[in-house]
Amino acid sequence: MALALLGALLGGAAGARPVAIGGLVQGGAVDTRQFAGGEALALWTLPRLGVAVRNDPQDVRLLYGTRELRYAPATGWRAVGFPLPQKLPLPELAGGSLYVPLAALTALGVPVLADTPGLLNFAAPASVPADTLPPSPVTPAPAPVPTPSPVPPPPAALDTQLSTVRVSRTLHRTVEVQRVVLELTGPVPHTVTREAHGLSITLPGVGAQPGTQTLASGDTLSITAGPTGSAVYLGTNGGRSEVFTLADPPRIVVDTTTYTDDRVPPPVNPDTLPEGVTYRVIDKLHLLSFDPALYAPRVVTAPAGRASGVADLVRSVGGIAGVNGGYFDPASNLPVDLVAVGGLMTAPSLEKRATLGFTAQGETLFGYPRPRYVLSGPGFSVTVNTVRSKPDAALLTAFVGDGSTRVGADTLTTLHVIPGATTVARAVTGVHVPPAGTLAFTFDPARFPQLPQAAGAPLTVSLNWRAADAPWDSAQDALSAGPLLVQGGRVALNPAREGFNTAANIWRPTRQVALGTLGGQPTVAYFEHGTPEAFAAALAAAGVRDAVRLDSGSSSSAYLVGGYAGLGGYLNTVWSRPVPNAVVFVPRSASARK
Repeated sequence: MALALLGALLGGAAGARPVAIGGLVQGGAVDTRQFAGGEALALWTLPRLGVAVRNDPQDVRLLYGTRELRYAPATGWRAVGFPLPQKLPLPELAGGSLYVPLAALTALGVPVLADTPGLLNFAAPASVPADTLPPSPVTPAPAPVPTPSPVPPPPAALDTQLSTVRVSRTLHRTVEVQRVVLELTGPVPHTVTREAHGLSITLPGVGAQPGTQTLASGDTLSITAGPTGSAVYLGTNGGRSEVFTLADPPRIVVDTTTYTDDRVPPPVNPDTLPEGVTYRVIDKLHLLSFDPALYAPRVVTAPAGRASGVADLVRSVGGIAGVNGGYFDPASNLPVDLVAVGGLMTAPSLEKRATLGFTAQGETLFGYPRPRYVLSGPGFSVTVNTVRSKPDAALLTAFVGDGSTRVGADTLTTLHVIPGATTVARAVTGVHVPPAGTLAFTFDPARFPQLPQAAGAPLTVSLNWRAADAPWDSAQDALSAGPLLVQGGRVALNPAREGFNTAANIWRPTRQVALGTLGGQPTVAYFEHGTPEAFAAALAAAGVRDAVRLDSGSSSSAYLVGGYAGLGGYLNTVWSRPVPNAVVFVPRSASARK
């Protein structure tokens, strides 16, 4: 009956719908989404239905009871343990999330309690899977490698030789780093071709001794030679490879990083930490602290409506490390709470959630500010209602121009103010795009007659933080997330104060991240798995003085440059997804804003 009901649901759904589990309606991020192939759910939400998953576009796995579905671009959907009743639509990537068709849940037998045009109600699962599934097992046996026949020495035209191949391998917990060095008798051009399970390096005009060997890592290294040159194939079995050259003597180096256990986050390598960075591990708690004399924290954002990997946000400002920031709407990639960058509030505050801020000197602030823009001039002072691009005749709205987003309306006036200026730069009636970095204030002159309506009129813009729990007037950057986990070295959780529902997904056991202070140093904290209560208790026990939880779960990602063989180190990269903002640590020698 459940299968028939879900099948009927798939045939009649015309658009996205809210999702309930056991009668409890979930947040908007869990809503279904409509694609050309039909209605779909975000893969990261399926554990709530009791489905264990592997969230990898190249290797999707869905396991429910004894039934399993696997997807890979090369093979499509495959059923394990049961016959696949129908051809399934392909997964879709949207808004930084991978979506799988509801038909896949039909095939797995996930039960549905109710199907209405306005709601999808799934049965509550007996248990929620805590871990991600490992990679799909590779069953086909490798093709036999024929024994190479003796070949004559390379012709005299091949003056350059592949003289030596050196291989080294190191292990750090669940991370394996393999280095293959091809030593040449002279510099040569080369071509790298990446394949599904390895890479090939073509060496034109290079002579070599052919052969095949299995390396200590289990990878396969093969060398072939011909009259016009040689080729090297390295089968890496899913590892990530970086190829670069060295001189004197000429060498081609292949560094391959492999995570040997995808069920746990790859660790930071303590042997590669930059100066002034300290890494501690206490059971499931990872702490990455930064010397405030060497590094300054800042809030870094992607362009409005877009998301980026934390590593990309770190590199965009020349930082050395970063952690994902506040909560956001996955459909639009817009933050749902306060964001301030460089003294400008770019997203409004919900005025109830814990906030962290940074002064121009890099000092860290914690508290509950409720910032609003205030416009003042001769004989008047007006508080701005909110920050957004969408106009509203009943409100005075603010927006920080990005050079592409439209503001205003035909009956409304918009004042442009250059940050730091004390006069109106431009007054516009109608829809338009304010220049990047310009403050734009939109209003109905009939409702706000005290505001000026012409360029050159005196007008001062200030940001009133409306809080006394920290020196917020000195804040340059800030973002709200929450809850406040630790204050003054003690657990400080108060979900009622911050408006959190402890029965909703934010309070579920998951991967947790926070930013706090430890021994006077700003510190990124990562908790492998647990509730906010368990996270807060672990932080307090470790001596953390203050800490605010950041967006966690599948958004959890902390990046540190200089990791394994120059590829970058991560506290968590296996499950992380792009985010619209992050806290980034920038060397003070290069901390000028870009």
